[in-house]
Amino acid sequence: MQLLTHRFSQISPELEQQIRRISTDHLEALGKALLDFSGITDLQTWLENHSQA
Repeated sequence: MQLLTHRFSQISPELEQQIRRISTDHLEALGKALLDFSGITDLQTWLENHSQA
């Protein structure tokens, strides 16, 4: 969350809840993907594509 907040200044509570629910493996993948994000929509898209059913 610190990396995301640093990158995007503020994360909505809804996105934060989604992030807190993902697995450790997905968190690691998110950390790597974050390096390529150019905006918050990239984060939203990533979460939609990597959400657990």
